Amino acid sequence: MNRLKILKYLFVYTAPAVAFLGFYFRGPWTWALPIYAYALVPLVELLNKGTVKNMTEMEEEVAKKDRLYDYMIYSMVPLQWGMFFVFMYTVDTVQMQAYEYAGLIVSMGIGCAALGINVAHELGHRKKRSEQWMSKALLLTAQYMHFYIEHNRGHHKNVSTEKDPATSRYGELVYTFWFRSVIMGYISAWKLELHRLKKAELPWYHWSNEMIFYIFCQAGLLVAVAAIFSVPTMLMTLAASVIGFSLLEVINYVEHYGLARHISGDHFKKVLPIHSWNSNHPMGRLLLFELTRHSDHHYKASRQYQILRHFDDAPQMPTGYPGMIVLALVPPIWFAVMNPRVKALQEKYPEELRIPVGQAA
Repeated sequence: MNRLKILKYLFVYTAPAVAFLGFYFRGPWTWALPIYAYALVPLVELLNKGTVKNMTEMEEEVAKKDRLYDYMIYSMVPLQWGMFFVFMYTVDTVQMQAYEYAGLIVSMGIGCAALGINVAHELGHRKKRSEQWMSKALLLTAQYMHFYIEHNRGHHKNVSTEKDPATSRYGELVYTFWFRSVIMGYISAWKLELHRLKKAELPWYHWSNEMIFYIFCQAGLLVAVAAIFSVPTMLMTLAASVIGFSLLEVINYVEHYGLARHISGDHFKKVLPIHSWNSNHPMGRLLLFELTRHSDHHYKASRQYQILRHFDDAPQMPTGYPGMIVLALVPPIWFAVMNPRVKALQEKYPEELRIPVGQAA
């Protein structure tokens, strides 16, 4: 019976399928994926809140050992790179109107976020070297390879604190958050890598410095695209990557908005499910390999996507991730919806959530 549960993740293939329709038919079809992801999916999720049901311990053990879950997520690597090459070939060889180029760039950007960074996020938490390399290969398509360092060594340690660039503050605009998270996240990745090298008594320019390796990989990819295709194609590829990591940053904004851990002595208290916004809405869960059950992911980062759990005390989003992304882009509506929820949580769980300095009463 557990094996039948894997079939639900076939739904993730609907997003690249819609993208390929845009690549092939072009015209209005180039905007099919953005409409599907940020209009149709949010509409459906407003009507279906999903389930709070978790697997039993026995079901979890079976699911953890079932390699089909791994093969499902591994398949995203060639699929994402396949989309990447079809995108480059299409924009380089087919004469289109401006709105068609724009639609394909946005569609590829969604691919870089959902199939690229999101799947890289799951694989980046795995222990096998092969899975970690797959993670980095996916991050390369979004020009965001430093995420591998900052997310695993920085974000998970400092989440829901002022030390974490990827944790949004109460009352913070998503647009100002984007600049802070992108810039400070990159700086943090450098600091983390230099600290690792210093502990190993190695100079910053040592060949094992992953940040230098990432620079060469990302610059090399752009140069290769310009040489094989053209400079305009390279610029469109770069634009898609920027859209991809920008969508990631909006998701970062959504995931921990206004949730702050208490300080105990010189340290912050342990990360609990209460420190991440959670969503059980079904389409977002399937399209993003359960990323939306984010509370359990931060509670225990080693848990694989198929066994992530719902917690009754985890803050629940009013809709799924796609809808929350749209909501975040309109700050007055976002604050009207989310600020009362944050304050209600702080009152309900005063021992777990603190009111940050400067927050309005």
